[in-house]
Amino acid sequence: MTDSTDVSDSTNSTNSTNITPESLLAGIRESRLVGIVRGTDGKAAAQAALAAMAEGFTFVEIALTTPGALDAIREVRAAAPAGCYVGGGTVLTVQDVDNVAEAGGQFMVTPSLAASIQESARRGIPVLAGALTPSEAYEAMNRGATAIKLFPASIGGPGYLKALRDPFPGIPFIAVGGVGIDEAAGYWEAGAIAVGLGGPLFGDAGSGGDLAPMRGRARAFVDLADSFARRTAAATVATAAATAAAGVR
Repeated sequence: MTDSTDVSDSTNSTNSTNITPESLLAGIRESRLVGIVRGTDGKAAAQAALAAMAEGFTFVEIALTTPGALDAIREVRAAAPAGCYVGGGTVLTVQDVDNVAEAGGQFMVTPSLAASIQESARRGIPVLAGALTPSEAYEAMNRGATAIKLFPASIGGPGYLKALRDPFPGIPFIAVGGVGIDEAAGYWEAGAIAVGLGGPLFGDAGSGGDLAPMRGRARAFVDLADSFARRTAAATVATAAATAAAGVR
């Protein structure tokens, strides 16, 4: 899936990024998918991330808990297809932000309310901040988060997300944790702008496993997101037509 937003040339410097928070958010809303690579081998993680991009994923993060993660981010940044973006995951500290930005990471992802949220926002780097409760989600947005990574989403499922969005309709949520091919549409229907996919997408690919099954799963997720977008658009058109017809009577 392609992000059509206009971005500047890549710079790979510690204080710049080639996608703004607004553009990242728009792109994630369009694609509805974020890939999450976590493994035991940085080289394998880079190849897995690039394979997911080749199958249609626009946004992929590489977790810093992966050995060699920074080198993997550099490799993906250098080889990513046009319109695809690589970020750093499990970014907790100011130093983590500095390291990921220096490696060419274009967005940050946290698992919690960490110091990295404010630091990323200060630098103008998009940050998907981990939160679970209403208080955490509100606080993360106050600290400058671009969107909230609802983690672990599987604790409450789509029903919890829907309830969480009732008092916070303006907060963009990305459901992460235990989201597979059978669960993704439920989170979109509950209002998630996207789902984050780790194990259900990559399996052991980030540790050197076979990329072929992962590529198949990536295509299935992309197809599912495309199908959901078409259904949603059709329903919106039908509702608008019905409203207009009712107004004529």
